Formats: sequence, structure tokens, C-alpha cells
Amino acid sequence: MSGDRSYRVFKIEEGTVIDHIPSPLGLLVLDILGQVSEGIISIGLNFDSRRTGKKDLIKYEHKVIKKEETDKIALVAPQATINIIKGGTVVEKRSIDVPDTIEGFLTCMNPNCITNLEKVKTSFDVVEKEKVKVKCRYCERVWEVKPNMIEKDGRS
Repeated sequence: MSGDRSYRVFKIEEGTVIDHIPSPLGLLVLDILGQVSEGIISIGLNFDSRRTGKKDLIKYEHKVIKKEETDKIALVAPQATINIIKGGTVVEKRSIDVPDTIEGFLTCMNPNCITNLEKVKTSFDVVEKEKVKVKCRYCERVWEVKPNMIEKDGRS
């Protein structure tokens, strides 16, 4: 980084930066993860990016993103990256991968599926990772994942 670069989103000392979110998906990622954090949440939308043309980013102060949250991001923005910040420095960089299985935070769109009729935890196998498609382990229907299927911050 050059010393004369102006920052448009504040630097954080501790927390998580979700970077390289393709524009305009930043607000969707924020909606999926929720706004629960002990610190400030900074959102940068429509930044120039050499890699993707335009990108969004989200900074959660004093929050470390968990595996389940990373899996949720992967369903809508698999190109995003996670940077864990401690003492103002990146201590861990993670790429995001679509998981092979998804349990508990995705809703089956089949109204007759047992998961929609009884208290049964949902379970899906990922059958396509490019345009994320999943197969319900109960009703065996295949669905392309849409944002309304993803449980958002403890609610669906």
C-alpha cells in the first residue's frame, strides 16, 4: 500500500473484514449475517477492483466470523475473502468455499417437505457449486439457492 492512499472506510483494530464481495451484493451479505456486533459495522459499496471491476466490503469491529457465517456468504458471494484483524494487522486470510453439505440454515422450498411440516433440521448436499444448487436430503428436490432460502441472523 502506498502512504498517500486515502481511506474511505475506517481501519479497524480488531475484527473481520469481508472483502471482494461482488457489487451489488454487499447489503445482501450484511442482511444474511445480521448487524449483531459489539463494535462498529462499516460498509463500503461500489469500490473499484482490479479483480472484479466493482466490489463491496464489510468491516465488523470486535467480531470474528464463524464457519457457519462463512458458509452463508459462500452461497451468495463465493468470490469474497475474509480477513481477520488483530492489533490493526491482518493475522489470517481465508478464501470462501461453497461447502459440500449445508445443515440447519437453509430452508427447503418444497412446502410438502418434512422440514417444513415438523421440527426437523434441514440438510442439503451441494450438487453444483458454480450456480449453487442443493439437493434436500429429505424430499430429494434440487434447488438453486436464492437469498430468501438462507436463514438470516437467527431468522429465516
